[in-house]
Amino acid sequence: MPGIVFLGGFMSDMTGSKALALEAFAAARGQAFIRFDYFGHGASSGRFEDGSIGRWAEDAVAVLDELTEGPQILVGSSMGGWIMLLAALARPHAVAGLVGIAAAPDFTETLMWRAFTPEIRATIERDGVYHEPSAYGEQPYPITRHLIEEGRTHLLLGQQIPIDCPVRLIHGVADPDVPYTLSLDLMQRLGSSDVEVTLIKGGGHRLSEPPDLARMTGVVDALTDRLLPPAGP
Repeated sequence: MPGIVFLGGFMSDMTGSKALALEAFAAARGQAFIRFDYFGHGASSGRFEDGSIGRWAEDAVAVLDELTEGPQILVGSSMGGWIMLLAALARPHAVAGLVGIAAAPDFTETLMWRAFTPEIRATIERDGVYHEPSAYGEQPYPITRHLIEEGRTHLLLGQQIPIDCPVRLIHGVADPDVPYTLSLDLMQRLGSSDVEVTLIKGGGHRLSEPPDLARMTGVVDALTDRLLPPAGP
């Protein structure tokens, strides 16, 4: 049975409701599960401002290399959806399937830099950082010039993405942060022929209410069964 690795979002941590729901689901099934904090997130060391997409993807690859055995299903939330793609490209032999929840590949460029006003861009260029107000807490998001510039070396949606494993994408149609059309674009870019997108009418970005968590674990459950070898006679 494949294990499960949860990859959280930008400035989130491993104590969120999706991570804990997946942990409980995996424990009930007897399925291996890992949740962790990227560099500069949650309980991990380092300053968040010193992190980058590449650094956090390296964290995910290190978890695959050092803490897992056999094939894994990567479940990526928001930024974690970008990280799961980068990890799957780096370690295709270790990744059996992907589940994206409001997956946000390329968000530093398409949803941040291109959407910023000229004034905000000037602040980042001049000061090296812009503190963007958060709709989810009092602490603003530090958007650094390093995050933007380093993120450009990991952009995926401008070409076909050579990932061949099964992929399941869940996205809220009313997501104010990551448009659901991003998941539709991602579906078209993936090399895999086994890609399914579930759109949630009225669904927001977090998708962390009980029905959302049940849907997520149901998708992981079905994907796990899909990946199991057929039963013998």
